[in-house]
Amino acid sequence: MNSAEIILKQLGGNKFLAMTGSKNLLSDKNTLRMDLVKNRSGANKLWITIEENDTYTMRFFRFTSGKMNLKTFEFSEDQITEKGIYEGIFADQLQEIFTSVTGLDTHL
Repeated sequence: MNSAEIILKQLGGNKFLAMTGSKNLLSDKNTLRMDLVKNRSGANKLWITIEENDTYTMRFFRFTSGKMNLKTFEFSEDQITEKGIYEGIFADQLQEIFTSVTGLDTHL
């Protein structure tokens, strides 16, 4: 089992995905990245990382890609707006923090 599978299992697995509408999951060494549906925090991305001391870091943020102005042909840069970073989280707190930040239930 890799790190991303462990993180997803801690969140609730397929039930978590069905309840929250999270999609486009991506694994990167010890990080699980996902896209979020519209929620009360305004975050559209979540990265969860397993740290070396067996705690988790959750990073909620809003990513807006840069755009080309068709009149002036100037490009605006990508924008990242932090919505919340939570460090030193234990596995049993992942669902609770997710729900408190996004307002989305992770289970029935």
